[in-house]
Amino acid sequence: MPPCEMAQARRLFAGARVAVLATLDRSGQPHLVPVTFVVDGDRVWTAVDSKPKGATPLRRHANIRANPAVSLLAQHWDEDWSALWWVRADGIATISETPESVDGVARLLRSKYDQYQSVHVSGPVIAITVHTWRGWTAAPT
Repeated sequence: MPPCEMAQARRLFAGARVAVLATLDRSGQPHLVPVTFVVDGDRVWTAVDSKPKGATPLRRHANIRANPAVSLLAQHWDEDWSALWWVRADGIATISETPESVDGVARLLRSKYDQYQSVHVSGPVIAITVHTWRGWTAAPT
């Protein structure tokens, strides 16, 4: 099947429950981490919440400060291979710790994920301005 059209890629991505955020450290080593997220136009938002983390400060933040070019990958796996798809969003990330940004992203996350009704979003938040949506789907477009 041909690649997804941009609008379909964005729609599939927005409906996914998790994506993998890829960043690069100063030496060019990749770092991948699963994230929850919301899509608002060509911007993808993700945030730090109160779940336990392995390290503080988070490596993804240091990597973004060193190199703001990032990719996000969302996918759907199914035993029925005609239902498979993946979408990659490439963009430039920024980090914000302003209360307005953190509160706004927390509201968006609560509207997508019931778990955020009881999980505190402490920030900072990451905004990825997507410049390229790429995807593939086994189903006809």
